[in-house]
Amino acid sequence: MSILQGLWFFVIGLLFAGFLLLEGFDFGVGMATRLVARDGDERATFMRAIGPHWDGNEVWLITAGGAMFAAFPLWYASLFSGYYILLFLVLVGLILRGVSFEFANHALTSRERGVWQWANFIGSVFAPFFLGMMLTSLIQGIPLDKNGDAWPGFFGVVNWLSVVGGVAVVFFSFVHGLHFLSLKLGPMDSRRMLNISEKVYWIAYPALVVFVLLAIFRTDFYTARPISTWLITVIILAATICGHVAVTRKRGGFAFTASGITLMAIIAFIFNGLFPRVMIGTDPATSIMIQDASASPYTLKIMTVVLCIFLPIMLAYFIWSYFIQRKRLATDGAHLSVAGPAAVSATVVR
Repeated sequence: MSILQGLWFFVIGLLFAGFLLLEGFDFGVGMATRLVARDGDERATFMRAIGPHWDGNEVWLITAGGAMFAAFPLWYASLFSGYYILLFLVLVGLILRGVSFEFANHALTSRERGVWQWANFIGSVFAPFFLGMMLTSLIQGIPLDKNGDAWPGFFGVVNWLSVVGGVAVVFFSFVHGLHFLSLKLGPMDSRRMLNISEKVYWIAYPALVVFVLLAIFRTDFYTARPISTWLITVIILAATICGHVAVTRKRGGFAFTASGITLMAIIAFIFNGLFPRVMIGTDPATSIMIQDASASPYTLKIMTVVLCIFLPIMLAYFIWSYFIQRKRLATDGAHLSVAGPAAVSATVVR
């Protein structure tokens, strides 16, 4: 395995981690529109909180898929064909959630707006759930033939670990969303988000224990790479505890950072266990290794040059966009646009 092959495996993992870090709170806010919001106007306010960001955050997933296609075409072909249905459901969830912003904004009646707010909630639950299912299904080992074609089957996709993994991604996205809302709403609503998060956190501990036990018995992570796997497991637990402590002390910024680290550490757990493989076969001889799935060295060199040029630009844009939209939203004017920065800027607390 070359340095560039290892680099691009790391970059793809980083892109997935960035997606969960940023899009995770979008999903969480979408869930909060039904689980936390008290009425239609408050749901609209929640949607306005992520209005300037949600579409940009999805770019991280698109970029991860594009980087996988260019750097590891065999990995892309095997993963996307074997998990076609799950990826299709993820896409449906993203589309349903995406169109809900615009249609809810232009709804003529409260009933129509409620329909699209429901669509936002459903998409916000389904997309992270099916994505989490896919990621935790592929780490268990699936049937692969000599050509790298994946045939996971129904119970290869739907099993205890994959379902728990999907629920875990949904749960931590919801918590992450509550923390984001605590940073975007007024003082009273911010405190309410943290109070709810404080109660919800108690679910995380038994869930993490169940996930670790299933991972021990259904993957080779804790035997093949014990030190790094246990270290990441401890990081996930420590970040969860830190987030819980932060919300009890009403420190929304620290809580948001902690839940973001938890979501990124979940991706680190998966990619650490995969390495040096990209697809794990039930028969170890059929597992696809990084060097076997890789594109040509020349392709990787060109991609690395492009990465060095455009990654700083992309990061600068994201930092700038969050900086200019950093102020808290007013609790009134919830009927205004949920889709564009201009409408949000007009209603922030100055």
